[in-house]
Amino acid sequence: MVDAPDPALLTPPPKTHPLAGVLLAAFGAIAFSGKAIIVKLGYRYDADAVTLLALRMLVALPFFVLMALWTRRDIARLRLDAGDRWRVVGLGFSGYYLASFLDFAGLEYITATLERLILYLTPTLVLLIGMLVFKRRASRRQIVALLISYVGVAVAFSHDLHVGGSDIALGSLLVFLSALSYSIYLVGSGELVARVGAMRLTAYASSVACLFCIAQFLFTHPFGMLLHLAPDLYWLSMLNGTVCTVLPVLAVMLAIARIGSALAAQIGMIGPVSTIVMSTFLLGEPMGLWQIIGTVLVMSGVFLVTLPKTA
Repeated sequence: MVDAPDPALLTPPPKTHPLAGVLLAAFGAIAFSGKAIIVKLGYRYDADAVTLLALRMLVALPFFVLMALWTRRDIARLRLDAGDRWRVVGLGFSGYYLASFLDFAGLEYITATLERLILYLTPTLVLLIGMLVFKRRASRRQIVALLISYVGVAVAFSHDLHVGGSDIALGSLLVFLSALSYSIYLVGSGELVARVGAMRLTAYASSVACLFCIAQFLFTHPFGMLLHLAPDLYWLSMLNGTVCTVLPVLAVMLAIARIGSALAAQIGMIGPVSTIVMSTFLLGEPMGLWQIIGTVLVMSGVFLVTLPKTA
């Protein structure tokens, strides 16, 4: 979904410049959350999910290519064998292209707040995949955290479903599948991250996803359509592709280098809160008691899931 790289997959170097790291992590979380706001604004100009996603990726692709070229400086770890290349393609398809498309499609039906809460379930889905597929045992704390998280989403979902009808169910399902697709990417990328490097894998997989998104648009829309869109859509896409996509990726990685993955993940919990604030003031979406309760429950559950065992 071209969202934040999972901090749990990145090995933190010695911690330095803690204040800078905190600010970078906070910026990354808030900027990533802004993606949903921009997509919702884009729908007001009669654009569809495929078009909005293609515009975003057209803007982001040159930056990810530059990032990939920059990581090639490490010649000793440069070469990928054929198997690794196919793994990168598969991870880019699942973790960034498919997850992004399902996310954008779901946002057409649900609020930005509900979307962010569902996506925030990703760590719990990674835990569930480990339990169901790899037969890993979960601690009592993790089981309790799972229950709290999903009760929180159920609370927010039931309120929105009562207000918005069946479209809410469809949009929520699409976003949940997006979170599941990204979770599969996280589970499958662990070994490759260790050998290839987090920044290189992110750059490669994101570039692959950009190509998939652009190809999808070319197969389903006339290319000339890109030249006849509402002018504001181009500005929104520039903002989405840079401030809400490329810059947060770099910010989170730099933050992890300074403060470590655990603290960066905890600071990232401001993402749902920032989405609530932006959706209320920029989109005029209502925020009631049930959404607040759902948000608190989801954030509490995810915090417990991601809490280090030694804590």
